[in-house]
Amino acid sequence: MSAVLYDAPGPRSRRRTAIGSVIAGLAVLGVLALVVLQLADQGQFEMELWSPWIDPTDESFTAVWDLIAEAGINTLLAAALSMAFSLVIGTLLALSRITAARWYRWAIVGVIELLRGIPVVIAIFFAARVLPQFGVDLPTLWYLVIGLTAYNSVIIAEIVRAGINSLPTGQREAAQSIGLRRSQVLGYVLLPQAFRVMLPALISQLVVVLKDTSLGFIISYEETVNTAGIIIQNLRNPIQTYLIIALLFIVVNYALSKFAVYLERRLSRGKKGVSKKAEEAAMTETGAAGA
Repeated sequence: MSAVLYDAPGPRSRRRTAIGSVIAGLAVLGVLALVVLQLADQGQFEMELWSPWIDPTDESFTAVWDLIAEAGINTLLAAALSMAFSLVIGTLLALSRITAARWYRWAIVGVIELLRGIPVVIAIFFAARVLPQFGVDLPTLWYLVIGLTAYNSVIIAEIVRAGINSLPTGQREAAQSIGLRRSQVLGYVLLPQAFRVMLPALISQLVVVLKDTSLGFIISYEETVNTAGIIIQNLRNPIQTYLIIALLFIVVNYALSKFAVYLERRLSRGKKGVSKKAEEAAMTETGAAGA
């Protein structure tokens, strides 16, 4: 298959590629070594900078991790609310765009394209600064949720719409042939399959929602990154603090990605199991009819 897409490299090309990879790898290692040496010269590996994070006997250890635990809860709360609202609103937008008549479909498309073109940080800032001017006074958490939902719901709407459009037209025609209404075709036949098809893309977008909660610092929401800034002001260890925060985000996002893979495989196995049972039942009925 690969030879159809491009010419297979010969021995000389493979040798050049291997040499180039080795040179690039050595260059990266050289840069990393230079960075480590510079950090060592600046005393960034001294224990007093790391002990508030890794040494339980340090007087700041408990206070630091208590702050991070509270900030982590705030981050997960904002992410969970934004994910839930984005999924619901995004699905409704996708269905509205598909089923809308031509004379008002332009309004739905206009809203989707407008929100897609606005940076998420502006959406959050707009929610926190403009809504209070109209008397909408809410806790800071909800301004962050509104901004994240406004941006991510339209992204999810396009993902769901693409999933529905990717399904074979025979699915829709078969459902309509047995008398299902248009709403029933979408809700019972097309939408469940679209979610299964687009599950990896949906989970990836939810990971983006989790990472975007760090933008809450611009409205002083006490999430993980904003709390890290407060810790840095007191401990004067920005490299160590941001490295720990980055590792925490990596662990959580990696767990979500692995969950997406597991869920996709589980659904695929379930679909294969149902198909196999249906095939066995059909063969049984055929055998009984023949007898």
